[in-house]
Amino acid sequence: MYIWDGHDLENKAKTAIPEKVDLGVGAAAFCLALTGANPARPHMLTMNASNTHAIISFVASGHVLFLNAKTRQPVACIRTSVGSTGARQVHQSFPSPDETYVAVANQNGKLYERINTHYPSNTFVLDHAARIDLALCITPNGLACQSLALRPDNAPICPIIDSSSVYNFVTLRGGGLFIIDGKSTPMRIVAEYDKATVHPNGCLGAQAGNKMYINSGGGTAANLYEADLYAFPLGPGVYSAANPPNTPAPKVVFSEDVEHADAHRAALTRNNRYLWVADRGRNFIFVVDTGNDQIVNRINLVGTQSQDPTPDLLFLSPNGGHMFTSLRGPNPLTADPHVSTGTTPGVGVLKVTEGGRNAKVESIAAMTNVDAGGVERADAHALWVRLKN
Repeated sequence: MYIWDGHDLENKAKTAIPEKVDLGVGAAAFCLALTGANPARPHMLTMNASNTHAIISFVASGHVLFLNAKTRQPVACIRTSVGSTGARQVHQSFPSPDETYVAVANQNGKLYERINTHYPSNTFVLDHAARIDLALCITPNGLACQSLALRPDNAPICPIIDSSSVYNFVTLRGGGLFIIDGKSTPMRIVAEYDKATVHPNGCLGAQAGNKMYINSGGGTAANLYEADLYAFPLGPGVYSAANPPNTPAPKVVFSEDVEHADAHRAALTRNNRYLWVADRGRNFIFVVDTGNDQIVNRINLVGTQSQDPTPDLLFLSPNGGHMFTSLRGPNPLTADPHVSTGTTPGVGVLKVTEGGRNAKVESIAAMTNVDAGGVERADAHALWVRLKN
C-alpha cells in the first residue's frame, strides 16, 4: 500500500516519495494468526466516514482487513464465508455512512455479507445471520435471484450505499442489480432488476442529491466491452418489496457498448456539479452534468504524461482542485487485459478546470515493482483520500 502526502501529489507528484506499507509482512501474519489462512491479493481499499480505519479487501482469499489509518497497524481481520458455490472471494467491502456496518461483496461465493462495526472499540463481527445467498435466494416477487433469463451470474461486484445507510445497490457480474436493505437481519431485497435493464459488471456508484448513479462495464471474457450509466431515484418509499421487477425504472444516461469501452469507476466534483466516469479501455473520462444528465465533455488522458494511462478509480481532493486516478500497469492482476493494461502504473494527478467540466493531466506519481525476472508487476487499482485532521 502506497501513501502519499496530498500536497506532495498536487505540487511535486513526479518526485514525491510515498510511505510504503508491506501488507505481506505484519498484516499477513496478523490475518494468518486469526483466520488460519494467508490473505492474498489486496484489491480494494475504502475508509470509514471518520477516516480512522482503512478497510482492505483481498480478492483471492476472501479476507477483510481493518487497519488503524493513523498507525497503519492491523486491528482486525475477518475471513468471509464459503458460499453454496464452494468458493469465497471479496471483491469490495464498503462502509456504511453511519459507521454501523461494512457491506461485503463475496464475489465467487455469490454471498452478500455484513460486518457489524464499532470503530472506537475496534469491534468488527461478521454477522452470519445477515447474509444473503444470491445464488439460491428467491426475490420478493417469487423469482429466482439467479436464473439464465434474468440474472445468469449473481457474483456481487460492488456494494454502493446511499446516504441513509439503508439502501445497498449491488451490481452483478452477469447483469441485473439488487437493491438491498442493509440494516435488516437478514438483509433483504427491496428491488430487483434484470440483465436487460442493468447490464453486466457494474462497479461505480455516486449519489448526487436524490439520484444514485450506477454503471455497467466490461473487463470480463463474457462481456469485454461496456459503458453504460444509469440514474436511480432516491427518496422515502421509492423502493419496496411490493414493487414489481425493474421498478422504479432507472434513467439511462448513456450507453456506448462499443469496442474497447469499459466504464469502471466515478467521482463527483465540488458541490456534486459534475460526475466523472473513467473509461479505462478508451483512456478518457466522461463528464456528466448532474443537473440534466447530459454528457458535456470527454477528458482525454492520453498525452505527454502517458500514451496508455488506463484510468481506473477516481477520487477528488478535499478542496476540489485536483482529481486523482489510479492507473493500471502492463501486467494487470484483474479484468481482461484487453481493457485493463496500462503503461504507467501509479496515480494520475488531474488539475480540475472550468468548474469541474474539464481537466488537465498535470503529472503521474509512478509505482514500480519489478520482479526477479525483470517484469514490471506494479498495477495500481484501489484509491482513497484520507483527511488527516
